[in-house]
Amino acid sequence: MIDIKSENELRLMSEAGKIVKLILEELKAAAKPGVTTANLEKKAVEIIKKSNARSAFHGYRGFPGVICTSLNEQVVHGIPGDTKLSSGDILSIDVGIEKNGYYADSALTVPVGDKLSEKARSLIEITEKALFLGIEKAVEGNRLFDISSAIQTFAESHGYGVVRGFVGHGIGKNLHEEPEVPNFGKQGTGLRLKSGMVLAIEPMINEGGYEVEVLGDGWTAVTKDRKLSAHFEHTVAVTKGEARILT
Repeated sequence: MIDIKSENELRLMSEAGKIVKLILEELKAAAKPGVTTANLEKKAVEIIKKSNARSAFHGYRGFPGVICTSLNEQVVHGIPGDTKLSSGDILSIDVGIEKNGYYADSALTVPVGDKLSEKARSLIEITEKALFLGIEKAVEGNRLFDISSAIQTFAESHGYGVVRGFVGHGIGKNLHEEPEVPNFGKQGTGLRLKSGMVLAIEPMINEGGYEVEVLGDGWTAVTKDRKLSAHFEHTVAVTKGEARILT
């Protein structure tokens, strides 16, 4: 069953979303050569504590981190640790928090240092653009896979692989709610979108093929061909008009 949020619930989710946005802005600025992903985790912990919020990820199905830090060929669910960032890396940072009983979830991919390759820069730009093309379709009366199709069509038109093994999701009183939101699908199909639905839309786009595999830590997903991957995400409320981004 898909939960329709009231205006008050959307307000509470927006408050959580502002904290997520702040964390991502701070971590983006801090992601410099020589910094470890554990350093970024520590900064996120401090902001969450000051905000009287709670990490949505830490302990979720046993996940050991407060944030996810996925580097280069890592797609999602990278665990923060001693890995030092290097100039030319791309780093996907995924943050989710809970405050006052409601969740918000967002992600971005950032370049590290000033040695970014043109292929990495293009992948980041196309993935972010794909997210916003998907968000444009999150309006009442559209179909769920209108979002999916917009993301897939745009990414594949640039020669990229669209990850199928991981998808977006509904969100609200729980981190993951119905419906699943794939980044691939046929336009004009899927459930009818209604005002008050809240979706975490999150394209994961690969430089090469769409296939992924999970490493021995049981969490970190990487591209099977070990080519680069980028990830962007917003928590979005479906409305009668323009979709409302809560993060």
